[in-house]
Amino acid sequence: MVNSSVKLINIGSRQLQAFLEICRCGSFAAAAERIHLSPSGVSMLVKELERQLGVRLFERTTRAVALTDAGRLLQPYAERVVMELRQLGVALQGSTLASRSTLTIAATPVIATCLLPKVVAEFARKHPEVRIQVMDGSLDSVRQAVLEGHANMGMAFFVKPAAGLLRESVCRFRLMSISPGERRRSTHIQNRTWKSLDGLPMIALPISNPIQALIDKHLPSVKASQEERAEMNFLGTMIAMVEAGLGNAVVPSFMMEECQQHGLNIAMLTEPAVHLNMYVALRRGADRQLAETHFIEALKMHIAMSDDLA
Repeated sequence: MVNSSVKLINIGSRQLQAFLEICRCGSFAAAAERIHLSPSGVSMLVKELERQLGVRLFERTTRAVALTDAGRLLQPYAERVVMELRQLGVALQGSTLASRSTLTIAATPVIATCLLPKVVAEFARKHPEVRIQVMDGSLDSVRQAVLEGHANMGMAFFVKPAAGLLRESVCRFRLMSISPGERRRSTHIQNRTWKSLDGLPMIALPISNPIQALIDKHLPSVKASQEERAEMNFLGTMIAMVEAGLGNAVVPSFMMEECQQHGLNIAMLTEPAVHLNMYVALRRGADRQLAETHFIEALKMHIAMSDDLA
């Protein structure tokens, strides 16, 4: 014999909704119209509900439909169940909307400082419904934040693929040289060859840094320069050292505005012109939010509009 509690588990919300609409309308046909089903479809739902409960819920005549004692007993319970299911749906929808209204971006310090502020400001004006949070940290911490779900996306120069992450190249930047200037803002951009850097005192990032690894592929006399050059962990520190007259450096072109503010001499490197790809990293298998797509589009648009960056 089937336990009555097992029967109740099999009851569906559509059956209860059909039952309640008949109670309100007093008619199968009127109830069917309200829930957008055919009268025969409503009748089938009620018959299945009666079969599962093992009782008759309605007394049917040619003129009217009336509740049985069992039907009157079921009605308040059915109303409570349907109401709670609706409240659950609203709560879940609200939770989803709340989570999707916040976009968390993890980025390395130089990207968070030199690139993101203007992009975030432009995005916020066009999408006020989305709250942007920026987490700045090392390359490893950016990668970990995305993998662990603390950030929706990470922005960095991910030269090598990482397990669990999807990389998407969103833009690329030229490599340029900077040298001590006249300590006043300059917008004059020159060109110079990589070969012209040979023998100059250089300030560099650690050789383990992916940006520096690309630079060293093109820098003349790399072995000699590695032994003599000063190494800094952050691009911002390099710029300050160059401003102080302690050497020259090679940096990505998205730092151009900051270099101009420090009054440095800037030259795009040629023979060859070298580009550095910047990636957005997403967690593999994670649902992609619409806000993420819109932000990436805004980022690409900002770069495209800034001719001196690419």
